[in-house]
Amino acid sequence: MEIFFIVLAIIVFIILVSNLKIVPQATEYVIERLGKYKKTWSAGLHFLIPVIDRVAKKVTLKEQVIDSPPQPVITKDNVTMRIDTVVYFRVFDSNLYTYGAVNPLSALENLTATTLRNLVGELELDDTLTSRDTINGKMTEILDSATDQWGIKVNRVELKNIIPPAEIQNAMEKQMKAERDRRETLLEAEGHKAAVITRAEGDKQAMILAAEGERDARIARAEGEAKAIYLAKKAEADGLAALKEACVDEAVLELKKFEALVAMSNGTASKIIIPTDAVEMTKKNVIFSETSGLGDTTKPAEKPQEPSKNDVCCD
Repeated sequence: MEIFFIVLAIIVFIILVSNLKIVPQATEYVIERLGKYKKTWSAGLHFLIPVIDRVAKKVTLKEQVIDSPPQPVITKDNVTMRIDTVVYFRVFDSNLYTYGAVNPLSALENLTATTLRNLVGELELDDTLTSRDTINGKMTEILDSATDQWGIKVNRVELKNIIPPAEIQNAMEKQMKAERDRRETLLEAEGHKAAVITRAEGDKQAMILAAEGERDARIARAEGEAKAIYLAKKAEADGLAALKEACVDEAVLELKKFEALVAMSNGTASKIIIPTDAVEMTKKNVIFSETSGLGDTTKPAEKPQEPSKNDVCCD
């Protein structure tokens, strides 16, 4: 009898231990009692009544991702392309998530596909390729509103890939190549234009600087010549003033005129016209030199010596 109680106690202990449930963090258990929803267990230690209670569903509260495969979508201008999406969501109500839909993840995936077709069908090809942010925002808003009854919160939706048909891709590549060639040609033309303008500006500045240099050189030469003429005239005036202060007589002035005539004769002129007063002055000077002996550089002839006579008496 004692063995029976011991065995019974062991069986009861095993049953109790097996019905102790530990719920992990960020996880909830949905409990049913006799087939009806009873409660939702959060993280911690819980006891499940054997036979009566059961864990209907284990729900994770972490953010989850649904990566949908590429699916065909027709645009407004009848271009068929393939688009795949990524949906980020989390469960905020385990009760609704368990009893709101038979397969909430499959329902969310199908709803994503139909919503994408509706939005892209209202856009043309170019708008679809350039309106990713707009499509993402509208899909997030629509899916979040539609999945509230399933206990799902859609955080964001992203268009992963947009794959147009092969012929559209070839046309787009040719268009991009033509656009690149146009930009290259435009940049080359602008560079050539800038180079020509810069070269013309450089030539202009060089010509201006050369003209300014020639002008300054001419001014400097003119100033030098004017100064030389001024100094020569000043020296001549100073010489005349000195002669005037020395009270020279008429003869000295006539001599100066004669010196000027001699200087003129040393030039390259082939003909010299001698004024009358210069001739008269020359005559006067010659007569004066001959009568006075001044200015005559010729030595007088020496008188011959008479031979000495022999003294007879001394012989």
